[in-house]
Order: sequence, then structure tokens, then C-alpha cells
Amino acid sequence: MATKAKVRKSAAKRFKITCSGRIMRCRSFKGHLLEKKTSKRKRKLGKKTILTPTARKAVKRMLSI
Repeated sequence: MATKAKVRKSAAKRFKITCSGRIMRCRSFKGHLLEKKTSKRKRKLGKKTILTPTARKAVKRMLSI
């Protein structure tokens, strides 16, 4: 009997898959020390971004895609 592919829950909480199949991630550096960062930089850090092709293979393995 074959085993089921399990999803790593830590990765499932951090990454979302779009309808077109791309993987979205949150940006870092938004947790603390925000006084010295400009409003423009903080605004851009708040938005999600597409995962790079180099990390896509590892994340797909973690999400069992």
C-alpha cells in the first residue's frame, strides 16, 4: 500500500498558490524596527510577491504539488 503525500503545515501557512499556479509569499523585514524605514518601503513590504524560480522546486516538494 502506498503512503499518502503529507503537506508540511509550516509551509502551507506561509505560501499560497494562485489560480495560474504561481506561488505567492509574504515579504520579510516588516516585524519590528519600523521607525527608521520609510513609509514607501513599509508599504511595499506589506504586499505579497511571487516566489523566485530557484526556491519554487523546494516549496512545491514541501506542499506535495
